[in-house]
Amino acid sequence: MKIRNIALTLLATAISAACVAADTTANQGWEKDKEYSITILHTNDNHGNFWQNRNGELGMPARATLINEIREEVKAEGGSVLLLSGGDINTGVPESDLQDAEPDFIGMNMIGYDAMAVGNHEFDNPLDVLAKQVDWAKFPFLAANIYKDGKRMFAPYKIFNKQGVSIAVIGLTTEDTAKIGNPEYIGEVTFTDPKVEAKKVIAELKAEHNPDVIIAATHMGHYADGDHGSNAPGDVLLARYMNEGDLDMIVGGHSQEPVCMEGENRYAKFKAGDKCVPDVQNGTTIVQAHEWGKYVGRADYTFKNGEFTLDSYELIPVNLKKKVKNEDGKKVRVFIQDEIAQDQAVYNTLKPFKEKGQKALEIVIGNINGDLVGERSVVRNNQTNLGRLIAMSHMERAKADFAVMNSGGVRASIPAGDVTYKDVLTVQPFGNILTYVDMTGAEVQDYLNVVGTMTKDSGAYAQFAGVSMTVAGDKVTDVKIGGKALDATKTYRFTVPSFNAAGGDGYPKISTHPSFVNTGYVDAEVLKEFITHHSPIDVKAFEPKGEIVSK
Repeated sequence: MKIRNIALTLLATAISAACVAADTTANQGWEKDKEYSITILHTNDNHGNFWQNRNGELGMPARATLINEIREEVKAEGGSVLLLSGGDINTGVPESDLQDAEPDFIGMNMIGYDAMAVGNHEFDNPLDVLAKQVDWAKFPFLAANIYKDGKRMFAPYKIFNKQGVSIAVIGLTTEDTAKIGNPEYIGEVTFTDPKVEAKKVIAELKAEHNPDVIIAATHMGHYADGDHGSNAPGDVLLARYMNEGDLDMIVGGHSQEPVCMEGENRYAKFKAGDKCVPDVQNGTTIVQAHEWGKYVGRADYTFKNGEFTLDSYELIPVNLKKKVKNEDGKKVRVFIQDEIAQDQAVYNTLKPFKEKGQKALEIVIGNINGDLVGERSVVRNNQTNLGRLIAMSHMERAKADFAVMNSGGVRASIPAGDVTYKDVLTVQPFGNILTYVDMTGAEVQDYLNVVGTMTKDSGAYAQFAGVSMTVAGDKVTDVKIGGKALDATKTYRFTVPSFNAAGGDGYPKISTHPSFVNTGYVDAEVLKEFITHHSPIDVKAFEPKGEIVSK
C-alpha cells in the first residue's frame, strides 16, 4: 500500500503541473489573411524500440536526426513544428522492459516530444513505475478518459501556441485497457468512453479557451469504416461522433497500422516509400505511423483566417531496408531511402542503457527440471513440450480457449536447469506479437482444416495447446476444445503469432477479421513471464499426450 500511495502521489504531482500548463489561456495572436505553416510530426507504439534492430533499422538516434532536420527545414521557411506520440512506449524489447522504459523516455526528451497519449501498455507495470515514467518525461501524458477515485489521473489536454495560433491537444485512451490490462494494476482505475469525454472536453475548451485548432492524440486504434469488431470503438467512430468541424486531426495508435487509404474506407497496400493518403472522417484527418518508430509521420498544414488545411502528408521510413539480389544472385538488405545518420548525442546517451540491458539478459528468470525440445528436426515434425509450453503461455496471457504456434517460430531447445532471458530470446528471436481472434466453431473448423494439415518438416507445421483433433488429408475431424466437442455455433478465442495472423507460412489471413486483436505483447516477453511465474517447471506437464492424431 505504501508503494501504491507513493505512486499516486507522484502521479498527482506531475498531473497537477501538467494541468496548470493546460489551463493557461492561449494567446490567439494570428493576423488576418496571413498564412501560417504548421507541421505535425508523430509516432506511436514505440514498444521499447529505443535502439536500432539487428538489421540497423529504426532507433531513436536516427529518429532524432530525422526530426531535427525537419525542424530546421520548417524553421527556415518560417513555420512551426509540433511532435506527438500515440502512446504505448512500454513493452516489447527486453533491454527496455528490464529498465522500465527509462531509455525510451530519455530518448523522447532529447528528441523533444511535446505530448503523448497514454497507451494501454503504460499500465503493464505497477503504478509506481508509471509514476516514475511521468516524472522522467519532460512532456505531458494526456488522457481525458482515465479516472481514479472520481478524478482524472492525467491532464485531459494541453494548449500550444505556435506563432499566435493556439493548438489544443486532447489525450484519449482505448476502453479496452480495462480488459487487456493487468487487473493487479488497474483494478481501481476506470476507463470511460473516450468519444463522450472528447465531446465534453471540446465543449470546455471552446468555452474557456476557444483554441484555433483541436487535435486528439489517441491510443484507440484505426478500423476501416469503423468496423472494430470485438475491439472498442476507435478513431473512425470518434471522428464521426463529433460535431463536424470540432476536431481537426486525430494522431492515433494502438492498431499498429500505417493509416494509408485508397478510396473511401479502404486501406491501401502500403509499403515503405509509398505515398500515403490519410483517412478523413467527418472532416477530421486521421493518421497513424505503423509501429516501433519505423516511420515518422509528417503532416504539413497551412493555417489562415481560422482554417487549418492539410497541404501534404507522408510516412518517412527510419532506415528501413528491403531485400534485393546482388550481382552474385544473393539477397542482401539495402536502405529503402537514403540512410539517416545517428544523432551522436542521443546515441551516446542511450548506448549505456543498451549495454546494461544486454547484461541483464543473463539474469536467471526460472528453472526447468528437464529439456524443453525445440530442435528444428523435431519441432517441425512432432508436437513437443516446448511448442506446447509456448502455446500455453499465449493462451494464458490472452485468456484464450486454445493456441496455435508455428514451428518455424521455435528456433532452439532450452536445456534443463536455470533459464535466462537470453535462452528465451534464442528460442524466439523474431519479435512476433501475440494476437488473438474470436471465431465461431464453424470458422474455427475451417481454420483448422488449413492450419492443422500443414506439411510436416516445414516451419508452417503447427504446435497446439488446448485443442485436440484427428488429421487426415486436407481435413481435421473430432475437434475438441478444452476436452469438449467443437460447437459450430459457439464462439472460441484462439491465439496465433502476428506473422501467421497476417498470412505468413500460408496460414489463413485473420488480421482483417472483425474480432482480431493485436495485443502488443512480444512473444519472448510472454514466454519469459510464463516461465518466471510457473517456475520451477516440470517439463513432463507439457508433454504432448496424443492430442494431435495423424492418419
